[in-house]
Amino acid sequence: MRGLNKTYRKRNRSTDVMAFPQGEDVISHNTICLLGDVVISLETAQRQAGQAGKPLKEEFAFLLIHGILHLLGYDHVGSVRKGRNMRAREEELFLLCKTQNLC
Repeated sequence: MRGLNKTYRKRNRSTDVMAFPQGEDVISHNTICLLGDVVISLETAQRQAGQAGKPLKEEFAFLLIHGILHLLGYDHVGSVRKGRNMRAREEELFLLCKTQNLC
């Protein structure tokens, strides 16, 4: 993760999740849309789950939701309002995930 973060974001540190958009145009085949890739550091997710006292499955799901929201255009950097909007959407989707026993 550190290598990816250094190469693509010019930040020489590890991170928990990174999102790589497919490009300007979303590639769509019938009902399947390719938004891009989400890379999650399992090691970091395990550490964060332990620190928060929650199952790895839940931390992993939250990081995946976070990455997908980035692919959909959400951002939390540079604006308090944008950060609040993204956080609210993350919590909404995570709650849905939990109520459906998906995470």
